Amino acid sequence: MGIIQKEAVRLLAIQMEALIGEFDLNIDTMKNLLQANLKKYGGADFVFLPEVWTVGWHPQIFPEHAENIENSKAVKMLKGVAKEYNTNIIGGSFIRNEGDKLYNTCPVINRDGELVATYNKNHLFSYYGANEGSFITKGKNPVMVELDGIKIGITICYDIRFPEIFRAYRKAGADILANLAAWGKSKKIPWDSMTTSRAVENQSYMIALTQTGLLADGTENLGHSMILDYEGKILDEIEEIEGGIYAEVDLNKMYEFRNKCTILKDIKESYEVIVK
Repeated sequence: MGIIQKEAVRLLAIQMEALIGEFDLNIDTMKNLLQANLKKYGGADFVFLPEVWTVGWHPQIFPEHAENIENSKAVKMLKGVAKEYNTNIIGGSFIRNEGDKLYNTCPVINRDGELVATYNKNHLFSYYGANEGSFITKGKNPVMVELDGIKIGITICYDIRFPEIFRAYRKAGADILANLAAWGKSKKIPWDSMTTSRAVENQSYMIALTQTGLLADGTENLGHSMILDYEGKILDEIEEIEGGIYAEVDLNKMYEFRNKCTILKDIKESYEVIVK
């Protein structure tokens, strides 16, 4: 493993209540939350945002609020904040149109305010009355970004139920895993269990970030975001309010732990099941 020269990597995640369909208001709210928390913590190396913070979780309205990435108001705001505060932003997700297709897309913006990568949600949630798959096109591949020499594996919400994508990131050298979600309050046990498991299984720092607040059908987002370490310990967390969670992490300690417990070496090439 390489050695990160900067011992303290500053991680900030923003939990927000996105009002359903209130596109302009949500952008203003996020900008205010970003500015307030970056000032509060004296900046950050990486800032993470939740899924569909621009419009809230309501797939039926996704088409009317889709943006082309070249002239996206949401991305423009994030570029400005990134440059002003000299921070990298893993921008949650917005609804992006490309031709006749829509994607649930995470924009990644570097310290210079440049869009350097996007990740399109790979798994679409279409159960229990939700129908994301009726509006959104699946992404084709996982996307790991490298910023400041640190590799971050990005996932969005329902992706958390597929440990294969997280293992693929770990094998590719991920230092930090992120799940950026709008997660329902009725599913707290799966959220807490799966996000912690992804950190432990892959010996990685984990950003488990969701929204808070009401959904269109009167149910609620969970509002329990966490920053977890490579052993599953909670470094910071927030309950059902808007705000930021923050941690300074030493990636070299994670590398030392990985080198003592080299689980990747014990993975078998095949797990073909024999039925008797």
